Amino acid sequence: MMRFVHPEFLWLLLLLPLLAFFRGKQGPGPALIFSSTALIGQLSSVRKNYRGKIALFLRLLTLALIICALARPQLGNTTREIKSSGIDILLAVDVSGSMQAMDFTLNGKRTNRLEVVKDVMAKFISQRPNDSIGLVAFAGRPYVVCPPTLDHNWLTLRLHSLSIGMIEDGTAIGSAIGTGVNRLREKKSPSQIIILLTDGINNAGKVPPLIAAEAAKSFKVKVYTIGAGTRGEAPIPITDAFGRRQLVRARVDIDDKTLSKVAQITGARYFRATDTESLEKVYAEINSMETTSRSMKKFENYQELFPFLIMFSLILLCFEISNKRRLP
Repeated sequence: MMRFVHPEFLWLLLLLPLLAFFRGKQGPGPALIFSSTALIGQLSSVRKNYRGKIALFLRLLTLALIICALARPQLGNTTREIKSSGIDILLAVDVSGSMQAMDFTLNGKRTNRLEVVKDVMAKFISQRPNDSIGLVAFAGRPYVVCPPTLDHNWLTLRLHSLSIGMIEDGTAIGSAIGTGVNRLREKKSPSQIIILLTDGINNAGKVPPLIAAEAAKSFKVKVYTIGAGTRGEAPIPITDAFGRRQLVRARVDIDDKTLSKVAQITGARYFRATDTESLEKVYAEINSMETTSRSMKKFENYQELFPFLIMFSLILLCFEISNKRRLP
């Protein structure tokens, strides 16, 4: 299996055919002078000789190898064992319709809750390089977006793929906790936590939140809960009968009591985030808590190939230079 760490550089390969076309039209000027200008136009279209074509081919091949090297190709044929430290974390995020409320800001602009949550979670993930982290999205039911993994690049891509409406509407808090516990209980680690974020009240799913909390406690899984949203009313975008989008004020209902009880049962804490700044502080505080050391296996299945491409490109370049000096 091969992959490119920076595949966007491969778009540069599209420039090579154009470069070959225009360079192929160029060649040494005629050495004879003609009295008729009609022949000059024909001579201008004469292509390079055989040696020039070989040199052009080698130059383009060298550029292609350098471009592929910039894309950092990796081959999945190596495995190594390392020692690391960390804990198992399961991020559970609400993607119900109420998460489109625009009471948070991102880069100074009013943005819906889910987009801000994704941005804050991505920063949290980047600060936990040694932790196995998974992701569960929930609305009317839970959905495992990414099982616990050390491949945080893949996890972050899956995080940014979350969208409102990807799951039937509702708020199944208890089921989300139960799904997270099932994913974590199979892993052998001394510390496991779930960080659940919601902006509503449990109104779906077959498992009540407090029952799910008791199950988490029995498996020694701590559940940190976060209630996201302003208190009172929040602006929610709607589309009227004429297709116009506008904001209306709607009441925000978060079951602080139940969320606090869930955290208490499992030995964790409940947080309330009413804006972007407070949400960032919540994840920063959780980031500073619950750390432990352990020995674990991490498998690196990819070997860097770009050094070989650079080496081949240098060989081709040296061959082209020596060939140019040798031939008249």
